[in-house]
Amino acid sequence: MAKEKRSAEALTLIYLRNERGWTQKELADALGFADDKRISRFERDELQWSREVLDFLVAPLGYPPEAVDALLFFHRLVASPPVEEPGSFVALTAAERGRIDRATLAAGSTLTAAVRDELIRRKRRQKADAALREAGELLDILKAASRQERRDLITVFPEFRTWAVAVKLCEASVRAAAHKVEDALELAELALFTAGKVLGEERCLFRLQGWCWGHLGNARRVATDFDGADEAFLQAWSLRKKATPCDPELLPEWRLLDLEASLRRAQHRFPQALELLDRAMLLGRGNKLATGRILLKRGNVFEQMGDSEHALATLLEAEPFVEATGDPDQLFALRFNIADNFCHLKRFEDSARLVRGVRELALERGNELSLLRVLWLEARVAVGLGHSEEGMARLEQVRLRFTELELPYEASLSSLELAVLWLEAGRTAEVRKLAAAMAWIFQAKGIQEESLAALQLFRDAAEQEAATVELTRCALTEIRKWNVSAPQRKTGRGADGAD
Repeated sequence: MAKEKRSAEALTLIYLRNERGWTQKELADALGFADDKRISRFERDELQWSREVLDFLVAPLGYPPEAVDALLFFHRLVASPPVEEPGSFVALTAAERGRIDRATLAAGSTLTAAVRDELIRRKRRQKADAALREAGELLDILKAASRQERRDLITVFPEFRTWAVAVKLCEASVRAAAHKVEDALELAELALFTAGKVLGEERCLFRLQGWCWGHLGNARRVATDFDGADEAFLQAWSLRKKATPCDPELLPEWRLLDLEASLRRAQHRFPQALELLDRAMLLGRGNKLATGRILLKRGNVFEQMGDSEHALATLLEAEPFVEATGDPDQLFALRFNIADNFCHLKRFEDSARLVRGVRELALERGNELSLLRVLWLEARVAVGLGHSEEGMARLEQVRLRFTELELPYEASLSSLELAVLWLEAGRTAEVRKLAAAMAWIFQAKGIQEESLAALQLFRDAAEQEAATVELTRCALTEIRKWNVSAPQRKTGRGADGAD
């Protein structure tokens, strides 16, 4: 006699109970039954089934209702008897219908897995966003505290010892590096201190610690501590290799590559910088913020290499991605660098059309160094358009402010640019005074020996009122080759120096 088929409900209960490794008695005990007879009768289909009954029986097993839904759904696909097909000129055979059913089952399984993965990703993103919002509020508390108080807060209160607080401190370090190097370093070190206090699975924590080491490397790069930055990135990648590949959206590898590329650019290791950015671009595909940031940085590398044509083409490629993000820092960097490269290419009218918008973005940022750089750009545009007196007046204003801020690289360049204009106008006495005012630069940190040698040649000639336009331009070219600013007590690099 043919064996009677069991219902989908009975098979679902049997499967889930066995998957948990429970006996019928163990399930009966968990449900408060006197014995396991009722469980046995349900599994043999001797009692009346309903979805409510099934949910009640599987509840102690700890499965969500969605698990029951999935098993019932696939049972229908697999076990439903073939439906009698109405008359048709193109009727399907039983074999053809079977192949379609199997394809449907495979597609349903694939779609279910994809939906599940996407729901998991979205839920994690929601939880991460909530954690980062909370960490942002805690960051405000840390910023208001003294250096020692910050570490005490993190040590004593567990809410400060989270991955999200460490990430927020890293972000704050990058922002601070545009204004004050000491703050950038302290925040990156505090992020690393926090990461060392976070509890969790060790290989996952390696990933967080590597992230913080990378940001410390970035802060050291801005402070022109290149040896320290190299050491930090070695630590970052060593920890990354030991880490679990978890949460790629939270601590993406492209960002570490992007930060290291800034170090290689500052070290004038341009091929390495471009190679790192190529790898970052591949990993950041589909992320508009990543694509815009990486293309901006590629443009900066080409500009520092003296290839303004490639720099401009790369920046124009970045434009739609940067505009899509609406990030004000990236927008300022993009528009400023496009206008600046127009100047390098002597396309002064094109640059002039952008300058007003660049100034408005600088005002929105509220960053003095950004405004100074815009004024510097406006001076070069004015000179290029034939308004030499206007350009010289703005350059003098820029030079004096960079000197007050003790930024040797910027002060040197703006002074030499002004000297060229004064020499062209025959104002050699003013050039001599300007050269004398540059004496402090030789005691400043961060200026390369080659640049100082070129600057000394200019000063020696200027003191004798024998400086020439050609000599001054040679000094400018030499100093531009070493695009490095010194760390300062009150301020750091320029508006885009952090990244």
